[in-house]
Amino acid sequence: MPTTPAVYVGPQENPQLVEAVERGGGRVVALAEAEAVVVSGGHGDLPELPAAVRWVQLPSAGIEAWVESGVVDSSRTWTSATGAYSHAVAEGAVALLLAGVRGIGRAARLTTWDHATLDAAQTSLRGSTIAVVGAGGIGSAMIPAFVALGAEVLAVTRRGLPVEGAARTLPADRVGEVFAAADHVVLAAPATERTKALVGAEQLAAIGAQGWLVNIARGSLVDTDALVSALAEGTIAGAALDVTDPEPLPDGHPLWSEPRCIITPHSTNPTPLQVAALAERVAENVRRFAAGEELLGLVDPERGY
Repeated sequence: MPTTPAVYVGPQENPQLVEAVERGGGRVVALAEAEAVVVSGGHGDLPELPAAVRWVQLPSAGIEAWVESGVVDSSRTWTSATGAYSHAVAEGAVALLLAGVRGIGRAARLTTWDHATLDAAQTSLRGSTIAVVGAGGIGSAMIPAFVALGAEVLAVTRRGLPVEGAARTLPADRVGEVFAAADHVVLAAPATERTKALVGAEQLAAIGAQGWLVNIARGSLVDTDALVSALAEGTIAGAALDVTDPEPLPDGHPLWSEPRCIITPHSTNPTPLQVAALAERVAENVRRFAAGEELLGLVDPERGY
């Protein structure tokens, strides 16, 4: 029979998350009384947790900062927001790739009527192969849109199990094969030691001069210096980045002025959409916690995601 879990929401005040806890069947309490915590704030803001806290809901899908800070441990259950923001970020990824292949990014920089330049910059997704590296919640959410546009999708997942809508799926240990096999590559994988600088000079060369790289995951997946060189030399057609390394990208960095590069400042998941989606995840996980059901977004502390 479901219980009424005592949940602390903080350290920042957030009425939407408070309402979500209550909607999920919980009651909001002070931290000292809590058996569960819904975090609203950054990893540096989290106070020391009482031993009675059995579950912690983190606010982000990528939790590497939480892991690296030593907050996430095996003494209690942790959940991330993975999957909660899938549709918003997936939509942003599709928009970025379309902006690249259809020359919209370059058109936005024009200051004169230059039809010929835009003609030369445009291709189509129809008939192309798009590799989605990290076809989890976000990656799998973008596949139907790519298929609807006439593209074939090559998916990469940790174990290589079939992904709905993908023509083919490869396991993570064969990710190196997709850069030459695909016309365009979208990065949606988690940031771990194994994915650090996953895309370097060799992978960019394999993508080729007609291909676009889209990164909506984490900046650390791409060797930034290699990307700057590849763009300057025309090794790839372009890059569309919602995340960068370093982040924020410093003023004056070569990527800002690179005509083959489109940058959105980590904004494919804008705050209004993010808060609403997180509230839905909180309400559902509080309901599951009260009922003793498996929680969504379970974190494996050893893997770091």
